[in-house]
This record gives sequence, structure tokens and C-alpha cells, in this order.
Amino acid sequence: MASRILDLIGSEQEFFTLSEATLSARLGLKGRILSDDYRRDILRKAQEEIPFVENNHIRPIYFTDEAYPHRLLECDDAPAMLFTLGNADLNATHVISIVGTRNATAYGINFINHLVDDLASRIDSLLIVSGLAMGCDIAAHRRALHNSIPTAAVVAHGLDTIYPAEHRNYAADIVRSNGAIVTDYIHGTRPHRGNFLARNRIVAGLADAAIVAESAADRGGALHTARLAMLYNRDVFALPGRTSDHFSGGCNKLIKNNIAHLVESADDIIRAMNWKAHPAEGLQQQLFPELSPTQQAVIDHLRQHGESTTNALAAATGIAIGQLMALLVELEFQGLLLPLPGARYRLA
Repeated sequence: MASRILDLIGSEQEFFTLSEATLSARLGLKGRILSDDYRRDILRKAQEEIPFVENNHIRPIYFTDEAYPHRLLECDDAPAMLFTLGNADLNATHVISIVGTRNATAYGINFINHLVDDLASRIDSLLIVSGLAMGCDIAAHRRALHNSIPTAAVVAHGLDTIYPAEHRNYAADIVRSNGAIVTDYIHGTRPHRGNFLARNRIVAGLADAAIVAESAADRGGALHTARLAMLYNRDVFALPGRTSDHFSGGCNKLIKNNIAHLVESADDIIRAMNWKAHPAEGLQQQLFPELSPTQQAVIDHLRQHGESTTNALAAATGIAIGQLMALLVELEFQGLLLPLPGARYRLA
């Protein structure tokens, strides 16, 4: 829309200085966007945004800038402006979006972990995109951080906040690790349902391909993102699951309706995308790593109870909560634990 307006009137300055009648005549349309009050309000908000952007080292990227994501620019509904915090190259050679339910199961998280591990070791100039939400989104970001590859979190609000609040530390890690927090909303914009649906177009449009790890069959943001990716002529992949598993229903439906390719591993994506990849290395994993007594206590508790919250683990093992949190991260990086929504863990 912004591009078409500029083609017809010549410049942004003309858009804000011409009268409503002149604009309407040149563009051949009428509407609120051309009203004097609306355009004055846009300018006022832009002026109010400048100090926030400058004081917080936020990079605004206008759709005519060279740094604007060229994949996103192909989409008819791409935002005219993005606000980014961090140094991620949104025009990386290989970009994938990984999305899924907030109620991710061990099956979905385990798939994401192995997928990101394999892609990180075999594909150069890789960027992982997701939405910073609970479940599959945060699992994708965490695994990218674990592999020291950039990840971009597209949020549905202004950059003066992080939602959900539990992921503030991850957001900071993303920015520190050559990733970025991305939004098209000005500061002061609070998250609500409509914003999340609109945000999905950026998650889909930024990437070469969208991967759906898990989703219920009837509804969900991941299915919305997958359909947008299809409309943008992106490749869509979905992890199949048992027909009896609730959070595999959406993936099975995408595959059944020929919206998504079936994906089981990184090889499926590399082959379908025709990406040049390094040969897969046979990494020999230590089957029985040596554990400290406190680590073993956590493993024993989870082996007995299946899964547990951090508070329950602290109570059962007697390990101080601060020490326990560090210990859980170590065990996760060793591939022994899987994090679940609600500060819960289970054995991998």
C-alpha cells in the first residue's frame, strides 16, 4: 500500500503536506488514511517515537531501506516500518520459521531440538525465526542460542515490554547473541489477540520456509502462520504424529490437505529447499555421562515421577532454587532434560 501511494504522489513529504482533496484525486480513492486529522496523528506519533528509538538503541527499518528484509517485501501486506532491537541479519542466506502450540509436548520439543542442532551444524548463514511464545516458539529460540546461531523473535507489541514476561531473560540473550527482537508496533502498544494474528504475517514472510512442530487440528496461531506462508509461496513443513495425539492433529491436517510437506529431519528440509549443506557428521554422544550427586538426584526424581516443576524438584532434592536452575540448564544442554511449559521438566 505504501509503495503504491509513493508511486502515485512522489514522496512522503507530499503525502503529509497535500490537502485531502488533492490526495484523493491523485490516488483515486477516499478513506480515513487521507484525512488531515489522521495524517497529523501519524506525524505526532512518529515524533513521539523518535526519543524512544534513539534512547534504546532501536533500529527502525523503512521498507525502502536496503536492510529491510527482502523476503518480507515480497508480501503485499508487509509493514512499511519495522523496529528491531539487536543485530540479526534479517536477509540471511537461509531463514526458517519454526512455530507451534504453546502447549508443546516432549515429542515436539525433541523434534525442534534435533532439527535446529542438525541445521546449525550443516547450513551456513542460518537465521531461526519464531514468536517468543511459550512452547514451541521458545524451544526454537533456546535451541538456536544453544547452537550459537542468530534467532529473531517477532513480537506482537512495542519494544518497551516483553510478552510473556517469563521470557525477558531469553529476549536479552537473543539480543546479546547477534539475534533481534522484531516488531512493527510503536512503543506503548500492548499485546492483544489481533496483534498476534497480524504478527504471524511477519513470522511467515521473513522466512524461506515455515516449519510447524505441533498444533491442534481446530485452531491456533501456528496453523494461521502456515496458511499465510502458503499464500506467500513459501514452503511449509509439518511434523506428523499419531492420529490420537491432540497436538499432532493440526500438523496431520496440513499434510493431508497438501499444505505442508511431511518433515522428519533436517535432511527433508535441505533436500526440499535445495540448500547446499555440509555433510552430516556422525557425532558420537556419550551414552552415560558422568553426573554429579545433585544432577543424579534430579535425574532420579524425574525418572520416578515422569515430569516435575522446578519448585517440586527443589523440595524433593533439597537443592537451592538458584543452584537448581543452573543445574537444569546444564542437564538440558547435555540433552538429558526437556523443558516444558509452566517451568516443568522431563527426561529427554
